[in-house]
Amino acid sequence: MTEESKTRKNLQEAFAGESQANRTYLAFAKKAEQEGLLQVAKLFRAAADAETVHAHAHLRTMGGICDTAENLRTAIGGETHEFTSMYPRMIAEAEAEGEQTALRNFKFANAVEQEHAALYQKALDNLGRNEAVDYYVCQVCGHTHEGEPAGSCPVCNAAKSAFKKID
Repeated sequence: MTEESKTRKNLQEAFAGESQANRTYLAFAKKAEQEGLLQVAKLFRAAADAETVHAHAHLRTMGGICDTAENLRTAIGGETHEFTSMYPRMIAEAEAEGEQTALRNFKFANAVEQEHAALYQKALDNLGRNEAVDYYVCQVCGHTHEGEPAGSCPVCNAAKSAFKKID
């Protein structure tokens, strides 16, 4: 399949749609749980998992999953694009339109994407060494921290309790 083929474009569109559906349904599940609607939350999580199955199948079909070193290089490229091009444009547009909540979210994401690129580069540089590292993610801004955080989030200043350990 060529880069310009309709099938490839359809796979890319389907991958994006399935990926968005997964994240959306997980957010819906969280809200349903908060409202005490546990069965509906379970349904949303089940559908989200199914959307992940679809997204991964589309990504594999496009040849988008390679060996880990190449996957890390791809991730570095994607994160770098986000913090050097995508989010700076979005930040400027949100500022110009006075959209303060969006501006805050974009700024948090921009800072964290830089961290992700650096963490991926570190993983690539240390590939195969299998050094154990715990990661913690701030549930307010997404800051990704190596090791247990000592204090508040350096990106959004959330309390240490806002961090979630990733297994």
